[in-house]
Amino acid sequence: MSETGAIAVDPDSMAHKRDAFLARIGLGALIMGIVNVTPDSFSDGGKFETAAAAVAQARRLAQEGAAIIDVGAESTRPGHEPVPAEVERARLEPLLGAIVASVAEPVSIDTSKASVARFATGQGVAFINDVWGLQRDPAMADVVAESGAGVVIMHNRGELDPECDIVDDMRRFFDKSLMLAEKAGVPRQRIILDPGVGFGKTRQQNLQAIHGMRALLTYELPILLGVSRKSLLRSLVPDAPVSAAQVEPRLVATIAANLAGAAAGAAIFRVHDVADHVAAFKVFDAIERA
Repeated sequence: MSETGAIAVDPDSMAHKRDAFLARIGLGALIMGIVNVTPDSFSDGGKFETAAAAVAQARRLAQEGAAIIDVGAESTRPGHEPVPAEVERARLEPLLGAIVASVAEPVSIDTSKASVARFATGQGVAFINDVWGLQRDPAMADVVAESGAGVVIMHNRGELDPECDIVDDMRRFFDKSLMLAEKAGVPRQRIILDPGVGFGKTRQQNLQAIHGMRALLTYELPILLGVSRKSLLRSLVPDAPVSAAQVEPRLVATIAANLAGAAAGAAIFRVHDVADHVAAFKVFDAIERA
């Protein structure tokens, strides 16, 4: 099969990858590696738009220890320009099936559009990562249920409200999303929650969302944390080098935030820098087990 050629999707393989990943949750930190195939993502826009580059990046992240690969074809950075579903799908068509076929790990699709999610699961994608938590596209919950995919339900807000109690807001949001999932027939054991750091929140609310993840543990569902290289971290750590080795400040800040998130109950960490997080969590998990 060529990197851009069509593939025959094996539903049993998708289900096996999905269930094997879910079975690992709770046994140690799991790293989700990011492959953005967009021209405008805030950190790596334009780097992996070709099939060859995207497949190579997915393989590299898997070799570095990623337990799952998250592919996105629409930037969700603050101030991003939304793209139509046809554009998002066109970016994925040359490469998504090739990525799925090139790694043993499950692949997730970062999209809030049901039609894109349906296409992606047809390519063998095992998880749908919805930044609007099943609440933006009314067909999304049905696509999740019908495809058999797992789902990441992320908290989001349409606008900032500095007076909002963000932890209470997350709980109300997740209550609604879980109701939609149940109504559609999505098995609860395939659901992961994400507090949505950087989405519809002030700086203080983003910090409260990480600290307040403890309140989400009552759902008895895994929690995914995505803070990698986000502007929240730049506001906390200056961009000047922090060591003679010229370590990137936002990498240090990202690892610190993810370790704090792990202490608050997160189990899965969506990052650009997989190898660095695998090393950090080897130490964290060893201490936890001790």
